[in-house]
Amino acid sequence: MKRALISVSDKTGIVEFAKELVTLGYEIISTGGTKKSLDEAGIKTLGISDITKFPEMMDGRVKTLHPNVHGGLLCVRDNPEHMKDLVDNHIELIDMVVVNLYPFKETLKKGGTHEELIENIDIGGPSMLRSAAKNHKFVTVCVDPADYQRVLDEIKEHGDTTLEFRCELAAKVFRTTAAYDSLIAGYLTSKLGIEYPEKLTLNYEKVQDLRYGENPHQSAAFYASPMTGYSLASAKQLHGKELSYNNIQDANGAIEILREFLNSGKKAVVAVKHTNPCGVGIGDTLKEAWDRAYTADPISIFGGIVAVNDIIDVDVANELHKLFLEIVIAPGFTDKALEILMAKKNIRLMTLDITKEIYNKKKVVGVNDGILIQDIDFGEITADDLVCVTETQPTKEDIEELLFGWKVVKNVKSNAIVVSKNNQTLGVGAGQMNRVGAAKIALEQAGEKSRGAYLSSDAFFPMPDTVQLAIEYGIKAIIQPGGSIKDQLSIDECNKHGIAMVFTKMRHFKH
Repeated sequence: MKRALISVSDKTGIVEFAKELVTLGYEIISTGGTKKSLDEAGIKTLGISDITKFPEMMDGRVKTLHPNVHGGLLCVRDNPEHMKDLVDNHIELIDMVVVNLYPFKETLKKGGTHEELIENIDIGGPSMLRSAAKNHKFVTVCVDPADYQRVLDEIKEHGDTTLEFRCELAAKVFRTTAAYDSLIAGYLTSKLGIEYPEKLTLNYEKVQDLRYGENPHQSAAFYASPMTGYSLASAKQLHGKELSYNNIQDANGAIEILREFLNSGKKAVVAVKHTNPCGVGIGDTLKEAWDRAYTADPISIFGGIVAVNDIIDVDVANELHKLFLEIVIAPGFTDKALEILMAKKNIRLMTLDITKEIYNKKKVVGVNDGILIQDIDFGEITADDLVCVTETQPTKEDIEELLFGWKVVKNVKSNAIVVSKNNQTLGVGAGQMNRVGAAKIALEQAGEKSRGAYLSSDAFFPMPDTVQLAIEYGIKAIIQPGGSIKDQLSIDECNKHGIAMVFTKMRHFKH
Protein backbone atom coordinates (compact mmCIF):
# COMPACT_ATOMS: atom_id res chain seq x y z
CA MET A 1 0.00 0.00 0.00
CA LYS A 2 1.31 3.44 -0.93
CA ARG A 3 1.42 6.09 1.78
CA ALA A 4 0.74 9.84 1.62
CA LEU A 5 1.78 12.27 4.34
CA ILE A 6 -0.67 15.19 4.53
CA SER A 7 -0.12 18.30 6.68
CA VAL A 8 -1.67 21.52 5.47
CA SER A 9 -2.49 24.94 6.93
CA ASP A 10 -4.71 25.78 3.95
CA LYS A 11 -7.31 23.03 4.06
CA THR A 12 -9.03 24.00 0.81
CA GLY A 13 -10.11 20.78 -0.91
CA ILE A 14 -8.01 18.56 1.32
CA VAL A 15 -10.84 16.33 2.56
CA GLU A 16 -12.03 15.55 -0.96
CA PHE A 17 -8.46 14.96 -2.12
CA ALA A 18 -7.67 12.59 0.76
CA LYS A 19 -10.89 10.62 0.16
CA GLU A 20 -9.88 10.10 -3.46
CA LEU A 21 -6.38 8.99 -2.42
CA VAL A 22 -7.87 6.41 -0.07
CA THR A 23 -10.07 5.15 -2.90
CA LEU A 24 -6.94 4.83 -5.03
CA GLY A 25 -5.28 2.67 -2.37
CA TYR A 26 -3.27 5.16 -0.32
CA GLU A 27 -2.79 5.06 3.43
CA ILE A 28 -2.91 8.56 4.95
CA ILE A 29 -0.45 9.85 7.53
CA SER A 30 -1.36 13.19 9.05
CA THR A 31 -0.59 15.70 11.79
CA GLY A 32 -2.34 18.13 14.11
CA GLY A 33 -5.27 20.10 12.74
CA THR A 34 -5.13 18.32 9.38
CA LYS A 35 -5.54 14.91 11.04
CA LYS A 36 -8.47 16.26 13.04
CA SER A 37 -10.20 17.51 9.88
CA LEU A 38 -9.65 14.23 8.08
CA ASP A 39 -10.75 12.16 11.05
CA GLU A 40 -13.93 14.23 11.40
CA ALA A 41 -14.64 13.56 7.73
CA GLY A 42 -14.46 9.83 8.39
CA ILE A 43 -11.07 9.30 6.73
CA LYS A 44 -8.89 6.81 8.53
CA THR A 45 -5.42 8.27 9.25
CA LEU A 46 -2.22 7.43 11.04
CA GLY A 47 -0.84 10.09 13.35
CA ILE A 48 2.71 11.30 12.85
CA SER A 49 3.59 9.92 16.29
CA ASP A 50 2.53 6.47 15.05
CA ILE A 51 5.29 6.80 12.45
CA THR A 52 8.03 8.41 14.52
CA LYS A 53 7.24 6.54 17.77
CA PHE A 54 7.93 9.88 19.37
CA PRO A 55 5.46 12.41 20.81
CA GLU A 56 4.91 15.84 19.32
CA MET A 57 6.48 18.39 21.66
CA MET A 58 7.37 22.02 22.21
CA ASP A 59 3.90 23.21 21.10
CA GLY A 60 4.22 21.23 17.88
CA ARG A 61 7.57 22.75 16.90
CA VAL A 62 9.05 19.26 16.86
CA LYS A 63 6.96 16.52 15.28
CA THR A 64 8.05 15.64 11.73
CA LEU A 65 11.81 16.18 12.06
CA HIS A 66 12.59 12.48 12.44
CA PRO A 67 14.46 9.76 10.47
CA ASN A 68 11.26 7.70 10.17
CA VAL A 69 9.80 10.60 8.14
CA HIS A 70 12.81 11.84 6.19
CA GLY A 71 14.29 8.37 5.73
CA GLY A 72 11.00 7.30 4.18
CA LEU A 73 11.12 10.31 1.86
CA LEU A 74 14.80 10.45 0.90
CA CYS A 75 15.49 6.77 0.30
CA VAL A 76 16.76 6.14 -3.23
CA ARG A 77 14.71 3.09 -4.01
CA ASP A 78 16.91 1.61 -6.69
CA ASN A 79 19.95 1.82 -4.38
CA PRO A 80 20.37 -1.49 -2.47
CA GLU A 81 22.32 0.16 0.35
CA HIS A 82 19.52 2.70 0.91
CA MET A 83 16.95 -0.06 0.97
CA LYS A 84 19.05 -2.09 3.43
CA ASP A 85 19.30 0.97 5.74
CA LEU A 86 15.55 1.30 5.52
CA VAL A 87 14.95 -2.32 6.56
CA ASP A 88 17.64 -2.33 9.25
CA ASN A 89 16.13 0.75 10.88
CA HIS A 90 12.49 -0.30 10.52
CA ILE A 91 11.62 2.68 8.34
CA GLU A 92 8.72 2.51 5.89
CA LEU A 93 8.56 4.36 2.57
CA ILE A 94 6.44 7.46 2.09
CA ASP A 95 5.28 7.90 -1.50
CA MET A 96 3.59 11.27 -1.42
CA VAL A 97 3.86 14.50 0.57
CA VAL A 98 1.03 17.04 0.58
CA VAL A 99 2.08 20.10 2.55
CA ASN A 100 1.43 23.81 2.47
CA LEU A 101 3.15 26.15 4.83
CA TYR A 102 2.29 28.13 7.95
CA PRO A 103 0.67 31.43 6.89
CA PHE A 104 3.63 33.74 7.42
CA LYS A 105 2.60 36.06 4.56
CA GLU A 106 -0.99 36.30 5.78
CA THR A 107 0.19 37.04 9.33
CA LEU A 108 2.49 39.76 7.99
CA LYS A 109 -0.33 41.27 5.91
CA LYS A 110 -2.67 41.53 8.87
CA GLY A 111 0.04 43.22 10.96
CA GLY A 112 0.86 40.37 13.30
CA THR A 113 3.25 40.91 16.20
CA HIS A 114 6.86 39.83 15.98
CA GLU A 115 6.09 36.86 18.24
CA GLU A 116 3.17 35.80 16.02
CA LEU A 117 5.34 36.06 12.93
CA ILE A 118 8.09 33.97 14.46
CA GLU A 119 5.58 31.24 15.39
CA ASN A 120 4.38 31.25 11.78
CA ILE A 121 7.81 30.37 10.42
CA ASP A 122 7.35 26.78 9.28
CA ILE A 123 10.27 24.40 9.83
CA GLY A 124 8.92 20.89 9.42
CA GLY A 125 6.82 21.75 6.37
CA PRO A 126 9.68 23.08 4.20
CA SER A 127 11.88 20.21 5.39
CA MET A 128 9.41 17.57 4.24
CA LEU A 129 8.74 19.40 1.00
CA ARG A 130 12.43 19.70 0.21
CA SER A 131 13.11 16.05 1.04
CA ALA A 132 10.27 14.88 -1.17
CA ALA A 133 11.16 17.31 -3.96
CA LYS A 134 14.80 16.24 -3.91
CA ASN A 135 13.69 12.63 -4.27
CA HIS A 136 11.03 13.34 -6.89
CA LYS A 137 12.34 10.40 -8.93
CA PHE A 138 10.29 8.29 -6.52
CA VAL A 139 8.12 10.64 -4.44
CA THR A 140 5.19 12.83 -5.47
CA VAL A 141 5.13 16.21 -3.72
CA CYS A 142 2.24 18.66 -3.78
CA VAL A 143 2.38 22.17 -2.28
CA ASP A 144 -0.55 23.80 -4.09
CA PRO A 145 -4.25 22.85 -3.72
CA ALA A 146 -4.66 23.82 -7.38
CA ASP A 147 -2.66 20.68 -8.26
CA TYR A 148 -4.76 18.17 -6.29
CA GLN A 149 -6.97 17.24 -9.24
CA ARG A 150 -3.99 16.95 -11.57
CA VAL A 151 -2.35 14.49 -9.14
CA LEU A 152 -5.50 12.38 -9.02
CA ASP A 153 -5.87 12.45 -12.80
CA GLU A 154 -2.27 11.29 -13.24
CA ILE A 155 -2.74 8.37 -10.85
CA LYS A 156 -6.02 7.34 -12.47
CA GLU A 157 -4.52 7.50 -15.96
CA HIS A 158 -1.09 5.96 -15.34
CA GLY A 159 -1.45 4.03 -12.07
CA ASP A 160 1.00 6.53 -10.52
CA THR A 161 2.27 10.00 -11.24
CA THR A 162 4.76 10.24 -14.10
CA LEU A 163 8.36 11.26 -13.55
CA GLU A 164 7.88 14.34 -15.73
CA PHE A 165 4.92 15.46 -13.63
CA ARG A 166 6.77 14.79 -10.36
CA CYS A 167 9.65 16.90 -11.63
CA GLU A 168 7.20 19.73 -12.43
CA LEU A 169 5.74 19.54 -8.91
CA ALA A 170 9.23 19.46 -7.35
CA ALA A 171 10.22 22.62 -9.20
CA LYS A 172 7.11 24.36 -7.85
CA VAL A 173 8.06 23.26 -4.34
CA PHE A 174 11.51 24.83 -4.56
CA ARG A 175 10.01 28.04 -5.98
CA THR A 176 7.54 28.08 -3.12
CA THR A 177 10.04 27.44 -0.34
CA ALA A 178 12.47 29.96 -1.85
CA ALA A 179 9.74 32.62 -1.92
CA TYR A 180 8.68 31.70 1.61
CA ASP A 181 12.22 32.01 2.95
CA SER A 182 12.80 35.27 1.07
CA LEU A 183 9.71 36.80 2.69
CA ILE A 184 10.94 35.82 6.14
CA ALA A 185 14.46 37.06 5.36
CA GLY A 186 13.03 40.32 4.06
CA TYR A 187 10.95 40.86 7.19
CA LEU A 188 13.83 40.20 9.59
CA THR A 189 16.27 42.25 7.49
CA SER A 190 13.85 45.17 7.44
CA LYS A 191 13.20 44.88 11.18
CA LEU A 192 16.95 45.21 11.75
CA GLY A 193 17.08 48.30 9.52
CA ILE A 194 19.49 46.75 7.02
CA GLU A 195 18.84 48.54 3.73
CA TYR A 196 21.23 46.77 1.40
CA PRO A 197 22.12 43.25 2.63
CA GLU A 198 25.00 41.24 1.17
CA LYS A 199 22.49 38.91 -0.49
CA LEU A 200 19.15 40.10 -1.85
CA THR A 201 16.37 37.72 -2.84
CA LEU A 202 13.28 39.44 -4.20
CA ASN A 203 9.87 37.85 -3.87
CA TYR A 204 7.20 38.35 -6.55
CA GLU A 205 4.08 36.42 -7.51
CA LYS A 206 2.75 36.20 -11.05
CA VAL A 207 -0.33 38.31 -11.68
CA GLN A 208 -0.73 37.44 -15.34
CA ASP A 209 0.99 36.50 -18.55
CA LEU A 210 1.07 39.35 -21.06
CA ARG A 211 0.43 39.02 -24.77
CA TYR A 212 3.89 40.50 -25.39
CA GLY A 213 6.36 43.01 -24.01
CA GLU A 214 7.20 46.47 -25.28
CA ASN A 215 7.04 45.01 -28.80
CA PRO A 216 5.29 41.94 -30.26
CA HIS A 217 8.53 39.96 -30.62
CA GLN A 218 9.22 40.20 -26.85
CA SER A 219 7.55 37.88 -24.33
CA ALA A 220 6.48 39.29 -20.95
CA ALA A 221 4.60 38.71 -17.70
CA PHE A 222 3.46 40.88 -14.79
CA TYR A 223 4.63 39.97 -11.29
CA ALA A 224 3.72 41.74 -8.06
CA SER A 225 5.12 41.80 -4.57
CA PRO A 226 3.12 39.64 -2.13
CA MET A 227 2.82 42.79 0.00
CA THR A 228 1.23 45.69 -1.86
CA GLY A 229 -0.13 49.11 -0.98
CA TYR A 230 -0.65 52.11 -3.26
CA SER A 231 0.32 50.38 -6.47
CA LEU A 232 -1.09 49.12 -9.73
CA ALA A 233 -0.89 45.60 -8.31
CA SER A 234 -3.57 46.63 -5.79
CA ALA A 235 -5.87 48.09 -8.43
CA LYS A 236 -9.03 46.27 -9.49
CA GLN A 237 -9.98 46.11 -13.16
CA LEU A 238 -13.69 46.55 -13.74
CA HIS A 239 -13.86 46.52 -17.52
CA GLY A 240 -11.88 46.19 -20.72
CA LYS A 241 -9.11 44.14 -22.26
CA GLU A 242 -6.24 42.70 -20.27
CA LEU A 243 -3.42 45.10 -19.51
CA SER A 244 -0.38 45.07 -21.75
CA TYR A 245 3.25 45.58 -20.76
CA ASN A 246 3.18 49.20 -21.95
CA ASN A 247 -0.19 49.78 -20.28
CA ILE A 248 1.27 48.72 -16.94
CA GLN A 249 4.34 50.92 -17.33
CA ASP A 250 2.24 53.95 -18.30
CA ALA A 251 -0.38 53.36 -15.61
CA ASN A 252 2.35 53.09 -12.99
CA GLY A 253 3.72 56.44 -14.19
CA ALA A 254 0.25 57.97 -13.94
CA ILE A 255 -0.38 56.92 -10.34
CA GLU A 256 3.15 58.00 -9.36
CA ILE A 257 2.33 61.52 -10.51
CA LEU A 258 -1.15 61.40 -9.00
CA ARG A 259 0.39 60.59 -5.61
CA GLU A 260 2.01 64.03 -5.61
CA PHE A 261 -1.44 65.63 -5.30
CA LEU A 262 -3.22 63.24 -2.92
CA ASN A 263 -2.86 65.61 0.04
CA SER A 264 -3.24 68.84 -1.91
CA GLY A 265 -6.87 69.40 -0.99
CA LYS A 266 -7.58 69.68 -4.73
CA LYS A 267 -9.07 67.37 -7.31
CA ALA A 268 -6.35 66.15 -9.67
CA VAL A 269 -6.27 64.63 -13.14
CA VAL A 270 -3.11 63.17 -14.67
CA ALA A 271 -2.84 62.14 -18.32
CA VAL A 272 0.21 60.07 -19.29
CA LYS A 273 1.72 58.92 -22.56
CA HIS A 274 4.83 56.74 -22.69
CA THR A 275 5.33 57.17 -18.91
CA ASN A 276 5.56 60.98 -19.19
CA PRO A 277 2.73 63.37 -18.33
CA CYS A 278 1.09 64.98 -21.36
CA GLY A 279 -1.35 66.90 -19.18
CA VAL A 280 -1.80 67.54 -15.47
CA GLY A 281 -4.47 69.73 -13.93
CA ILE A 282 -5.85 70.40 -10.47
CA GLY A 283 -9.00 72.26 -9.50
CA ASP A 284 -11.83 72.64 -7.01
CA THR A 285 -13.90 70.09 -8.95
CA LEU A 286 -12.87 67.02 -10.91
CA LYS A 287 -14.40 68.50 -14.06
CA GLU A 288 -12.27 71.62 -13.65
CA ALA A 289 -9.17 69.49 -13.14
CA TRP A 290 -10.09 67.39 -16.18
CA ASP A 291 -10.55 70.44 -18.41
CA ARG A 292 -7.09 71.67 -17.44
CA ALA A 293 -5.42 68.29 -17.98
CA TYR A 294 -7.12 67.77 -21.34
CA THR A 295 -6.55 71.22 -22.80
CA ALA A 296 -2.89 71.03 -21.74
CA ASP A 297 -2.30 68.71 -24.72
CA PRO A 298 -5.46 67.47 -26.46
CA ILE A 299 -3.38 65.74 -29.15
CA SER A 300 -1.00 63.66 -27.03
CA ILE A 301 -3.72 62.41 -24.68
CA PHE A 302 -5.10 60.29 -27.55
CA GLY A 303 -4.43 56.67 -26.59
CA GLY A 304 -3.16 57.74 -23.17
CA ILE A 305 -3.73 56.81 -19.55
CA VAL A 306 -5.82 58.96 -17.19
CA ALA A 307 -5.64 58.77 -13.39
CA VAL A 308 -7.77 60.86 -11.02
CA ASN A 309 -8.06 61.25 -7.27
CA ASP A 310 -11.85 61.45 -6.96
CA ILE A 311 -14.96 59.48 -7.89
CA ILE A 312 -15.71 59.86 -11.60
CA ASP A 313 -19.22 61.23 -12.14
CA VAL A 314 -21.40 61.62 -15.23
CA ASP A 315 -19.94 64.99 -16.26
CA VAL A 316 -16.37 63.68 -16.36
CA ALA A 317 -17.41 60.33 -17.82
CA ASN A 318 -19.07 62.08 -20.75
CA GLU A 319 -15.81 63.91 -21.49
CA LEU A 320 -13.72 60.74 -21.19
CA HIS A 321 -16.16 58.92 -23.47
CA LYS A 322 -15.36 61.31 -26.32
CA LEU A 323 -11.74 60.15 -26.46
CA PHE A 324 -9.81 57.00 -27.21
CA LEU A 325 -8.11 56.20 -23.89
CA GLU A 326 -6.31 53.02 -22.93
CA ILE A 327 -6.96 53.14 -19.17
CA VAL A 328 -8.89 55.24 -16.65
CA ILE A 329 -7.90 54.81 -12.98
CA ALA A 330 -9.99 56.32 -10.18
CA PRO A 331 -10.97 55.63 -6.56
CA GLY A 332 -14.39 54.76 -7.99
CA PHE A 333 -17.10 55.48 -10.54
CA THR A 334 -20.76 56.35 -10.09
CA ASP A 335 -23.09 53.75 -11.56
CA LYS A 336 -24.11 56.04 -14.40
CA ALA A 337 -20.50 57.03 -15.14
CA LEU A 338 -19.55 53.35 -15.30
CA GLU A 339 -22.43 52.66 -17.68
CA ILE A 340 -21.29 55.47 -19.98
CA LEU A 341 -17.66 54.36 -20.05
CA MET A 342 -18.40 50.65 -20.37
CA ALA A 343 -20.11 51.39 -23.66
CA LYS A 344 -16.56 51.41 -25.02
CA LYS A 345 -15.60 47.76 -25.29
CA ASN A 346 -11.83 47.96 -24.91
CA ILE A 347 -11.19 50.79 -22.44
CA ARG A 348 -9.71 49.48 -19.20
CA LEU A 349 -11.51 50.88 -16.15
CA MET A 350 -9.71 50.39 -12.85
CA THR A 351 -10.28 51.36 -9.24
CA LEU A 352 -7.45 52.07 -6.82
CA ASP A 353 -7.63 52.79 -3.10
CA ILE A 354 -5.72 56.07 -3.01
CA THR A 355 -5.64 56.11 0.79
CA LYS A 356 -3.13 53.25 0.91
CA GLU A 357 0.51 53.90 1.62
CA ILE A 358 3.22 52.58 -0.68
CA TYR A 359 4.29 49.37 1.03
CA ASN A 360 7.65 48.76 -0.60
CA LYS A 361 9.82 51.84 -0.18
CA LYS A 362 12.54 50.71 -2.59
CA LYS A 363 12.55 50.96 -6.36
CA VAL A 364 14.08 48.10 -8.34
CA VAL A 365 15.26 48.50 -11.94
CA GLY A 366 16.71 45.75 -14.07
CA VAL A 367 19.94 46.03 -16.03
CA ASN A 368 21.63 43.26 -17.98
CA ASP A 369 22.57 40.52 -15.49
CA GLY A 370 21.77 42.70 -12.50
CA ILE A 371 19.47 45.13 -10.76
CA LEU A 372 19.74 48.58 -9.30
CA ILE A 373 17.89 49.31 -6.09
CA GLN A 374 17.30 52.66 -4.44
CA ASP A 375 14.84 54.57 -2.27
CA ILE A 376 11.69 55.68 -4.07
CA ASP A 377 11.90 59.44 -4.62
CA PHE A 378 9.67 60.68 -1.81
CA GLY A 379 11.50 64.02 -1.70
CA GLU A 380 9.08 66.88 -1.18
CA ILE A 381 9.48 70.65 -1.06
CA THR A 382 7.28 73.17 0.74
CA ALA A 383 7.18 76.94 0.44
CA ASP A 384 9.39 77.19 3.52
CA ASP A 385 12.13 75.18 1.79
CA LEU A 386 12.44 77.52 -1.17
CA VAL A 387 15.31 80.00 -1.40
CA CYS A 388 14.75 83.06 -3.56
CA VAL A 389 18.05 83.97 -5.25
CA THR A 390 16.86 86.95 -7.32
CA GLU A 391 16.07 90.56 -6.61
CA THR A 392 12.48 90.01 -7.69
CA GLN A 393 10.59 88.12 -5.01
CA PRO A 394 7.82 85.65 -5.92
CA THR A 395 4.34 86.34 -4.57
CA LYS A 396 2.37 83.77 -2.57
CA GLU A 397 0.46 82.96 -5.78
CA ASP A 398 3.76 82.54 -7.65
CA ILE A 399 4.99 80.09 -4.99
CA GLU A 400 1.85 77.95 -5.31
CA GLU A 401 2.23 77.87 -9.09
CA LEU A 402 5.91 76.99 -8.87
CA LEU A 403 5.26 74.15 -6.44
CA PHE A 404 2.63 72.74 -8.80
CA GLY A 405 5.17 72.66 -11.64
CA TRP A 406 7.79 71.18 -9.33
CA LYS A 407 5.54 68.24 -8.43
CA VAL A 408 5.04 67.50 -12.13
CA VAL A 409 8.63 67.94 -13.33
CA LYS A 410 9.78 65.57 -10.61
CA ASN A 411 7.97 62.79 -12.50
CA VAL A 412 9.16 63.62 -16.02
CA LYS A 413 12.07 61.73 -17.57
CA SER A 414 15.30 63.74 -17.41
CA ASN A 415 16.36 66.13 -18.75
CA ALA A 416 12.99 67.62 -17.88
CA ILE A 417 11.36 71.03 -18.16
CA VAL A 418 7.71 71.84 -17.43
CA VAL A 419 5.88 75.07 -18.24
CA SER A 420 2.70 75.61 -16.24
CA LYS A 421 0.17 78.22 -15.15
CA ASN A 422 -3.17 78.27 -13.34
CA ASN A 423 -2.62 74.75 -11.97
CA GLN A 424 -2.24 73.37 -15.49
CA THR A 425 0.70 72.08 -17.48
CA LEU A 426 1.20 74.00 -20.73
CA GLY A 427 4.33 72.36 -22.08
CA VAL A 428 6.44 69.33 -21.14
CA GLY A 429 9.98 68.72 -22.37
CA ALA A 430 11.02 65.18 -21.47
CA GLY A 431 14.06 62.96 -21.80
CA GLN A 432 16.27 65.30 -23.78
CA MET A 433 20.04 65.06 -24.01
CA ASN A 434 20.52 68.68 -22.97
CA ARG A 435 18.44 70.96 -20.77
CA VAL A 436 17.95 73.77 -23.22
CA GLY A 437 16.60 71.21 -25.71
CA ALA A 438 13.99 70.15 -23.16
CA ALA A 439 13.14 73.80 -22.53
CA LYS A 440 12.67 74.45 -26.25
CA ILE A 441 10.16 71.59 -26.50
CA ALA A 442 8.20 72.72 -23.46
CA LEU A 443 8.19 76.41 -24.40
CA GLU A 444 7.31 75.79 -28.03
CA GLN A 445 4.43 73.59 -26.94
CA ALA A 446 3.18 76.29 -24.55
CA GLY A 447 3.63 78.97 -27.22
CA GLU A 448 1.91 82.25 -26.39
CA LYS A 449 0.54 80.73 -23.18
CA SER A 450 4.06 80.80 -21.78
CA ARG A 451 3.79 84.59 -21.25
CA GLY A 452 3.30 85.06 -17.52
CA ALA A 453 3.72 81.32 -16.93
CA TYR A 454 6.16 79.37 -14.76
CA LEU A 455 9.10 77.15 -15.68
CA SER A 456 10.25 74.16 -13.60
CA SER A 457 13.49 72.24 -14.07
CA ASP A 458 14.37 68.90 -12.48
CA ALA A 459 18.06 69.81 -12.22
CA PHE A 460 20.24 72.92 -12.25
CA PHE A 461 21.12 75.02 -15.29
CA PRO A 462 24.76 74.42 -16.24
CA MET A 463 24.62 77.50 -18.48
CA PRO A 464 22.34 80.57 -18.61
CA ASP A 465 20.93 79.56 -22.02
CA THR A 466 17.78 77.95 -20.58
CA VAL A 467 16.98 81.10 -18.60
CA GLN A 468 17.61 83.25 -21.65
CA LEU A 469 15.18 81.13 -23.67
CA ALA A 470 12.59 81.31 -20.89
CA ILE A 471 12.86 85.10 -20.87
CA GLU A 472 12.29 85.22 -24.63
CA TYR A 473 9.03 83.34 -24.13
CA GLY A 474 7.88 85.63 -21.31
CA ILE A 475 8.22 83.26 -18.34
CA LYS A 476 7.34 85.00 -15.07
CA ALA A 477 9.23 82.84 -12.54
CA ILE A 478 11.50 79.80 -12.42
CA ILE A 479 12.00 76.95 -9.97
CA GLN A 480 15.11 74.78 -10.10
CA PRO A 481 17.43 72.97 -7.66
CA GLY A 482 20.44 75.26 -8.03
CA GLY A 483 23.96 74.03 -7.34
CA SER A 484 25.75 74.75 -10.61
CA ILE A 485 29.14 76.44 -10.48
CA LYS A 486 27.59 78.89 -12.95
CA ASP A 487 24.42 79.59 -10.99
CA GLN A 488 25.28 83.28 -10.82
CA LEU A 489 25.07 83.63 -14.60
CA SER A 490 21.45 82.42 -14.53
CA ILE A 491 20.69 84.63 -11.53
CA ASP A 492 22.13 87.65 -13.34
CA GLU A 493 19.92 86.99 -16.37
CA CYS A 494 16.83 86.84 -14.14
CA ASN A 495 17.80 90.06 -12.37
CA LYS A 496 18.44 91.80 -15.70
CA HIS A 497 14.87 91.09 -16.79
CA GLY A 498 13.10 91.34 -13.44
CA ILE A 499 11.89 87.75 -13.08
CA ALA A 500 11.94 85.64 -9.93
CA MET A 501 13.88 82.42 -9.50
CA VAL A 502 13.85 80.08 -6.50
CA PHE A 503 16.15 77.21 -5.61
CA THR A 504 14.87 73.99 -4.05
CA LYS A 505 18.27 72.54 -3.13
CA MET A 506 16.82 69.16 -4.23
CA ARG A 507 17.35 67.47 -7.60
CA HIS A 508 14.85 65.10 -9.21
CA PHE A 509 16.64 63.17 -11.95
CA LYS A 510 14.48 60.37 -13.33
CA HIS A 511 16.01 57.82 -15.69
